[in-house]
Amino acid sequence: MTHNPASPAGSGSSGDRPPRQRSGTGQSVGPDVWKIPEGDERERLVCSDCGFIHYDNPKIVVGSVAVWEDTVLLCRRAIAPQIGYWTLPAGFMELHERSETAAAREAWEEARAEIEVHDLFALYNIPRISQVQLFYRATLKTPAIEPGPESTEVRLFGWDELPEDEFAFPSVPWALQHYREIAGKASFAVRTNPPSAAADGPDYRPQQQEQPRG
Repeated sequence: MTHNPASPAGSGSSGDRPPRQRSGTGQSVGPDVWKIPEGDERERLVCSDCGFIHYDNPKIVVGSVAVWEDTVLLCRRAIAPQIGYWTLPAGFMELHERSETAAAREAWEEARAEIEVHDLFALYNIPRISQVQLFYRATLKTPAIEPGPESTEVRLFGWDELPEDEFAFPSVPWALQHYREIAGKASFAVRTNPPSAAADGPDYRPQQQEQPRG
């Protein structure tokens, strides 16, 4: 949500952001007021009773380009956003989880795919939805795959038959292209947002708008 610029900074007024609910005793049930804490420069959600500050930080998405011989794994999304579009297996990291573990877990959850996770090859910054996306090179241990609860279909695509008009998110073709650029290389620079795609700017409007991943 965005702050209403007409609201005075630090006043506790949050524009379109409602305060948190309070208990029947009048005590707050957690951070309930938007304000700029002392020594800070940004508006935060603060508890009006004890002063606890809730820091809402960017989310980390982890995925993989997982291959079997000359094919790559893609999943057709069963959940919003972008239902019915194809994506790489990826999703939010869990607490206390390593990024490599998250990549393997997402491949299993979305495609029942067992993968061997290799090296990190791409890092994409998507600040307008407060995400950092990490992608690993990976190899399927077996070609046996089937849709998980977040997919309606999973498939191993040849590189010349990718559904380019049906990609769910801009980072899907970025990752696929960057994977191919470093194919067979043991040493390479980690890839980042393509210079031609200003994904961190306010004017970026892809055909399918990038949204938080499930």
